[in-house]
Amino acid sequence: MKARSTFLIAAVVGAFALGGCAHRPPSNAQVGTGVGAVAGGLLGNAMFGSTLGTVGGAAAGALIGNQVGQNSDYNDGRRRRR
Repeated sequence: MKARSTFLIAAVVGAFALGGCAHRPPSNAQVGTGVGAVAGGLLGNAMFGSTLGTVGGAAAGALIGNQVGQNSDYNDGRRRRR
């Protein structure tokens, strides 16, 4: 249990630390990646209850969140050009 909590805290702190490197406000793709990774990690941990499930869920969530965010960024750009 302590290892899971430590991993989750490290993931959240890492996401915030990397977010601080941005010079502009974060894009939807960046936000989607972070939110997807955290949500996927929590879901993977709840479903499989192992470190591999947590890491796999975080990776899958990050990929899905990034794609959703990129799609949103693309649609926002199309609306601004009209």
